[in-house]
Amino acid sequence: MSVEAARAVLAGVAGAPGGRTPEAWVDLIAPDANAAQRARLHGFAKTVAQVSNDGLGESPAPPERLADLRAEMVRRNLDGFIVPRTDEYQGEYVPPHSDRLRWLTGFSGSAGVAIVLADKAAIFIDGRYTLQVQSEVRPDIVEPRHLADAPPGEWIIDHLPKGAKLGFDPWLHTQRSADVFRKAAGKAGGALIAVADNPIDAIWGAQPAAPIAPVVPHPMEYAGKSADEKRREIGAALQKDGLDAAVLTAPDSIAWLLNIRGGDVSHTPLPLSFAIVRQSGSVDLFIDPRKLAPGAAAHLGNGVAVAAPDAFPAALEALDGKSVRVDPGGAASAVFDHLKTGGATVDSGADPCALPKARKNDVELTGARNAHERDGAALTRFLAWVSTQSQQGGLREIQAADQLQAYRYESDMARDLSFRTISGSGANGAIVHYSVSEKTDRTILDGELFLVDSGAQYLDGTTDVTRTIAIGAPSLEMKDRFTRVLKGHIAIATARFPKGVTGSQLDPMARRALWDAGLDFDHGTGHGVGSYLGVHEGPHRISKAGNTIALEPGMIVSNEPGYYKTGEYGIRIENLIVVTACDLDGAERPMLAFETLTLAPIDCTLIDP
Repeated sequence: MSVEAARAVLAGVAGAPGGRTPEAWVDLIAPDANAAQRARLHGFAKTVAQVSNDGLGESPAPPERLADLRAEMVRRNLDGFIVPRTDEYQGEYVPPHSDRLRWLTGFSGSAGVAIVLADKAAIFIDGRYTLQVQSEVRPDIVEPRHLADAPPGEWIIDHLPKGAKLGFDPWLHTQRSADVFRKAAGKAGGALIAVADNPIDAIWGAQPAAPIAPVVPHPMEYAGKSADEKRREIGAALQKDGLDAAVLTAPDSIAWLLNIRGGDVSHTPLPLSFAIVRQSGSVDLFIDPRKLAPGAAAHLGNGVAVAAPDAFPAALEALDGKSVRVDPGGAASAVFDHLKTGGATVDSGADPCALPKARKNDVELTGARNAHERDGAALTRFLAWVSTQSQQGGLREIQAADQLQAYRYESDMARDLSFRTISGSGANGAIVHYSVSEKTDRTILDGELFLVDSGAQYLDGTTDVTRTIAIGAPSLEMKDRFTRVLKGHIAIATARFPKGVTGSQLDPMARRALWDAGLDFDHGTGHGVGSYLGVHEGPHRISKAGNTIALEPGMIVSNEPGYYKTGEYGIRIENLIVVTACDLDGAERPMLAFETLTLAPIDCTLIDP
């Protein structure tokens, strides 16, 4: 590899999170390097990483960035521009290279969208981030709006000038979201205009390089089913539906299908990539080939053809005359544009890997149980440590999060956290997705509640668990609220339900005790969880929002009702549960139940007897 090529790889390495395998990337450049050469490469990589400040750590972001974007809009003859949190893969986590919303506004949440016009701007977030956005964004220049109360489409109708051109990057929006914005712009008398390249990339001088993290095989001992078998099954499903191919744009689907894992984003072992899978079971994989670690190409085999990501648009257009499945809720609008340009017949439907991935096989379920045993041991040690440290006084939120991570990382099976630990005491616990920082870190005080939502990525499973701890004696109100949340948690954990029931039908069980007191929580009760993949996985969930996906045996889902009193405290109790068959005496139809996977104590001092 030339020096120039090595520098390019190192820039990509600096743009990836790194995880717990800091040596792995060296094999991408010099797999046969000796110890001295490896040391030199590490020194070079450290220098590359320190060359520039990417600006992502500034919150709120400097107002000059908004001014620069508006100047770029004028240069491109645009009257507005939409900036989503997403990247071209539409995932929950984005690499620093694609974290455009955070760079522009300072908002670090996992979901949101900003709309910038010539004289005003707004950022739209859901109920998880209503408090967080207030501290991370300057409301005098970017107005925070709740997605449910003031949808962005309505805001566009109210504020977009007649005849205005509202720009958007078609790779960063699903077809569904693009349609919403297109209709809203039309109602306002304007037009939605696709841009060929993102204007933020033109003004972000220190934008990190696209990530390059090693892609490695995910062994059969953890996957439970070979990639060849999975490809054949997906191909057969396409044939049954009369389809020639399916376009996969979700990296977790591709990772599951091909039994590979990567490290391009934080907390989820994803190799960012696109794929086209055909009736035959063959796959075209569009991924930076520099990411393939030694042995990865052989693992993929002859049935998988590797091409660079920039070949993906042409490959879509080459599907002329083919019937092609694309998920309109997960694929970028640009994917549909290229397919239509090429003359393909688009079948809008669910990602064919989504349900098979959600139905964990026996090996994956064994791995999940094993992962939760070691995770439960780490968490129980942590809870005992908190009890001791809090009595001594001076315990802080970051200190607690670091200690919990240290306990988890004592296992050589741990590869990363499954998300950044939510370590919130007092009023910070009322921020549903609170992200502790040096600026917000505080001492955990006597008489407060301490909420810890955390998880880890183990080679054999993914964990996610929340515990709420009383520091000292809790108030009567705290005990009442905690007990109501616990009742909802137990109601879900012990539920028995007929085959075909969806999570939205079970959701009221988690809220009933809160509803009885005129209370509620502004987030879903449960989300799917992957197998050494995403801590948030579809298509199943337990939430108020209606969905048609029935719960099936093997699906792992969280059980996490909560209660939040703004400015005072937050309560959440979360375990992971798996759907199982349930044999009931006298049952007249197939019944299902839940098995709790999480193993960690609940603070009994908060229970109101």
